[in-house]
Amino acid sequence: MSSQVDYILDFRGSISSISLLKITRIFNEMKALEIMEILGLDPDTLQDLFKVLADSSYEVIHPNTDAVEEKEEHHRLRIRKTSSI
Repeated sequence: MSSQVDYILDFRGSISSISLLKITRIFNEMKALEIMEILGLDPDTLQDLFKVLADSSYEVIHPNTDAVEEKEEHHRLRIRKTSSI
């Protein structure tokens, strides 16, 4: 994980629908090639995120679906915005 991260969002313990709204809002404000790291996504929010974002607008650069900490059920994801929408 040597890529510099432009945005870090930590949603551990957050409500899923609010997390998804905030992620998409910030993603839409990002410039092309900026990177967002998202911590604490539950599996349902992660699936919903990929349904909301246009396939051509991002690339996953760190798809760590393992728990951030062994006893937690949170995930870490890094995505790079590939184009301005």
